[in-house]
Amino acid sequence: MSGPDSAAGFRDVLGRFASGVTVVTSVDADGRPAGLACQSFASLSLDPPLVMFCVARTSTSWPRIAATGRFAVNVLAEDQREVCRAFAVSGADKFAGVGWTASPHGTAHLDGALAAIDCAIEDVHEAGDHLIVVGAVRELHERRDHGPLLYFRGGYAAGAFH
Repeated sequence: MSGPDSAAGFRDVLGRFASGVTVVTSVDADGRPAGLACQSFASLSLDPPLVMFCVARTSTSWPRIAATGRFAVNVLAEDQREVCRAFAVSGADKFAGVGWTASPHGTAHLDGALAAIDCAIEDVHEAGDHLIVVGAVRELHERRDHGPLLYFRGGYAAGAFH
């Protein structure tokens, strides 16, 4: 047993909760896309429809997304591990070799994603070393039927879902 002040223990215990993997994207006024990998995503409210995700305060992509006032959450499929890795790095051209289309809402929808959720930024809350971003859902897109990309105990996981 370890206390919550042990970073390694905290990661180990919370890493036992499987989470879906997403990429949060937007497109700026010059048509340049921005994105970041995110496993801290959840639905928040049905009425009104709201979602939330958490992003590190140190993210260099978040300020570019925040400046647009909108974002899309792209839910990754189990065969998109390389897409996740591309968006998890800092400083690189994350969209290099990744197909995407601009949505009517000014966001980027990634090719091969299971779903895309277009949102307007509703609110941002400070929480420790992260920000909690609340999005008002504008449009939902079911993109393909495939197994999800999951993150579990520090690595990717897959499973059969029927």
